[in-house]
Amino acid sequence: MNRSALVFSLCLALPCAALPALGQAADKDFEADRKAILGMLGEYRVDFHFEETVALTPGYSTHPSDDTGAFEVVILVEDTGRKISLQHLLVGDGGHVTKHWRQDWVYEAPERFEFSADQTFSRVALSPEQTRGAWTQCVYEVSDAPRYCGTGRWDHHYGSPTWTSDRSWRPLPRREYTTRSDYNAVDAQNRHTITPAGWTHEQDNNKVVRKPEGSSILAREFGFNEYERIQNHDFKPAYEYWRKTSPYWARVRAVWAQRLASGDALVLKTKLDGMPIIMATFQQAENAGEGKPVSDADIAAVFDKYTEVLPASKTASAR
Repeated sequence: MNRSALVFSLCLALPCAALPALGQAADKDFEADRKAILGMLGEYRVDFHFEETVALTPGYSTHPSDDTGAFEVVILVEDTGRKISLQHLLVGDGGHVTKHWRQDWVYEAPERFEFSADQTFSRVALSPEQTRGAWTQCVYEVSDAPRYCGTGRWDHHYGSPTWTSDRSWRPLPRREYTTRSDYNAVDAQNRHTITPAGWTHEQDNNKVVRKPEGSSILAREFGFNEYERIQNHDFKPAYEYWRKTSPYWARVRAVWAQRLASGDALVLKTKLDGMPIIMATFQQAENAGEGKPVSDADIAAVFDKYTEVLPASKTASAR
């Protein structure tokens, strides 16, 4: 429904004099949402905690919890108003920088991608009912390859802005697929909360054995990642890395976006770890950061080798 039709329909039920107040409330909510998303920018000490809580397959025993930590800075990549893109960069020992995950937030997105089969990401349309007043968060790998999306609304009650997604599919996390192969997909729900100390990312994960003839849940997992703002830690190497390499990564993002949009699905032609794409793009980023030429043809060659765009006729069989 377009804006004019919406206004007309509301006038049938409400005094039209009340409509400016409704519009002002919507604008206020939108700006509060933006403030919350932008509130994730900054420098952090991060604690990652993942714990299997319930075994749901006979004979399965839950694995030990996974606890790690890191120093991470979140940098603004893009802000067009209705789209906000945040890049995470890890700073390790000796100032070593690793490009980490990226999160893009789109207001009332008409579509998103979904992990529909092994190494396959399909475009999925979203209904107006799903997206009205909602933000879709899409998360990308270190190479900017797609990973997962979720759609939900921010809740600003009690002064602690919280966004909760719907449930959606995602591939196994790197911490898992390097050590096990007893499940092949995660059915997950995310929650982001802005706190006085920074922000948190909670995950309600079902580890699923997904098969065409039927799926089963291996175990349920709770994830809690806490981003605590800190001072007096040297994040200069991260800012310097991004200054030198961000023009290259912008070109990579553009190619990913074009390939995701050019068909109904995108297939990664690598093993689950995606290392061929990661190594190739990281090497090109290093070259670009050193002032060495990296042509559009060089970037395209990586994508031609390790990705495939599927038309609708092939997408259905891949799901």
